[in-house]
Amino acid sequence: MKSWRLGALLLLMSFLAWSAPGEITVAAASDLTFALNDIAHRFEQKTGNHVKLAFGSSGNFFAQIQNGASFDLFFSADVEYPRKLASAGLAAAPTLWVYGTGRIVLWAPAGSSLNLGKTGMKALLDPLVQKIAIANPAHAPYGRAAVAALQSFKLYEQVRDKLVLGENISQTAQFVESGNAQIGILALSLAVAPTLKDKGMYWEIPTNSYPPIEQAAIIPTAATDKTLARAFLDYVRTPEAQAILRQYGFQPPREKP
Repeated sequence: MKSWRLGALLLLMSFLAWSAPGEITVAAASDLTFALNDIAHRFEQKTGNHVKLAFGSSGNFFAQIQNGASFDLFFSADVEYPRKLASAGLAAAPTLWVYGTGRIVLWAPAGSSLNLGKTGMKALLDPLVQKIAIANPAHAPYGRAAVAALQSFKLYEQVRDKLVLGENISQTAQFVESGNAQIGILALSLAVAPTLKDKGMYWEIPTNSYPPIEQAAIIPTAATDKTLARAFLDYVRTPEAQAILRQYGFQPPREKP
């Protein structure tokens, strides 16, 4: 970030800290649950403002914003939903920003006899695997990435009858953690999160087997506090916030969408 931009952000954050506390509501893809909670907490400490986070599937949030939901920010698990909102005049210009690229992994519980490191995607063909959890590709970008990877490895037709669909990537993880599925295709950001990293094992699926999961954010035109929303979005661009995203496996963002 250029020095003048960083200085302007620090000045704005200082102003927000001394002005009356405000609140914004942020709709965010489930793969951001841990990273964005951490980022929002630090922003609140610095400014005194409150960030209310709602996590779910990007497709569902997209539909809600189309129907007039007044979220102040939308962090999508792909770039297409924000682009569609911008094209429809439902995003404040020029706020569309690709904040990072996600990755997918195979994940199995710690007690599993599957050897993901040795077998990779072939673990899905193990007789012990009766159910495979993925996010619903109809409205979850991580679900579409999972299907693309299965097709790339020529496994989709062999395992399609074993697939169980989570409403979002967090529910998908819950299916495997609870034993309702023996293995799942999850976001790397969840596999390395505190709730899962000591409860299972993962194998990263090669990124050349699925389209890049470019994740983007926008401020909807229906936002109730665009100034505070812009301040939070600018904070996500800072080295401090970017380090948190990298900690959860997100590849660095581009400056332009």
